[in-house]
Amino acid sequence: MSKLKNRYLSLDVFRGIDVALMIIVNSPGNGDTSFGILKHAVWNGFTLTDLVFPTFLFVVGNAMSFSMKKYEAEGSGAFFKKVLKRFSIIFLLGFLMYWFPFFENGELKPIAETRIFGVLQRIALCYLFASILLHYFKTKSVLIFSVLALVGYHIILLIFGDLSLTGNAVLKLDEFLIGTDHMYHGNGGVAFDPEGLLSTLPAIVNVIAGYLTGKFIQKSGQNFETIAKLLMIAGLLVVAGFAWDLIFPFNKKLWSSSFVLLTSGIDIFVIAVLIYLLDMSKPGKWTYFFEVFGRNTLFIYLLSELFIISLAEINMKGTTAYNWIADNIFIASAGDYFGSLLFALWIMFTCWLVGYIMDKKGVYIKV
Repeated sequence: MSKLKNRYLSLDVFRGIDVALMIIVNSPGNGDTSFGILKHAVWNGFTLTDLVFPTFLFVVGNAMSFSMKKYEAEGSGAFFKKVLKRFSIIFLLGFLMYWFPFFENGELKPIAETRIFGVLQRIALCYLFASILLHYFKTKSVLIFSVLALVGYHIILLIFGDLSLTGNAVLKLDEFLIGTDHMYHGNGGVAFDPEGLLSTLPAIVNVIAGYLTGKFIQKSGQNFETIAKLLMIAGLLVVAGFAWDLIFPFNKKLWSSSFVLLTSGIDIFVIAVLIYLLDMSKPGKWTYFFEVFGRNTLFIYLLSELFIISLAEINMKGTTAYNWIADNIFIASAGDYFGSLLFALWIMFTCWLVGYIMDKKGVYIKV
């Protein structure tokens, strides 16, 4: 059995792969001509792109399996203060990102029309609730909560609405709490937030799955027995997810309970494979590319979003800089589909270069 380090290479690489993919799917040159695998399912269904966000939550939980020990040693008061501080910063960064660039036509953009929930906000909320659960309750109780959360979420959706875009309980609760002006309008103009408050409940389970996986690996060690057990658990979760899909379809926007089981199973499978390839074998130098993303994860993700938003705000020859560069450089050279992909890769490599410089200078921004 190899000695487990404070961090394992597979975690950094897994997180780096996920961030790289997240940037690619968030910045297509032309969304209409993106390859199908790089698009979210329209409603029910599952694509590679739908795996990106739950994987991010999974690796958040995985990283927590290392950091929680340090927090717990400092006592409950210090623990809660640190967790609350981290939650507040991440949530605020997410809100400011949607408000950015703050001004429009020389005037301050109205907060009344700024989206409240979103990707970073969901990460913050899931981190907060998962941290509290994992700190104050034993593993058995956390597992019972996870089951109740997934089953309860399904029941809530059935009682208080249906599973359609315009009739679901997630939409109804967000409308009641924050109003449609604060919600995402990217679903054909329909106000519905795929990171709504109610659907955060099942998403917490993705973080818990990552945490428990990390704790199991640390306890059992990096060996073939551990990998075999992880693969078995992954298989059971995927099968259970497909069974639940028959009555509660895979749906990233609703964050359906079947979706949680499927994505958690896939993530456990991937981390098991990476442990064998990277931590139990000699991986070679290719891993460094993804380690760069994994070492400044939050900063690079935020940088990519601000880069995309800035390009979309700059006027260039009757259109935005985002569209002009995509259309006149990448799509004009490589065609609709490959051009859109190359544009996304350009955004990703630009952000990687910033991360590379930071890594070489030993600059790591942690929240």
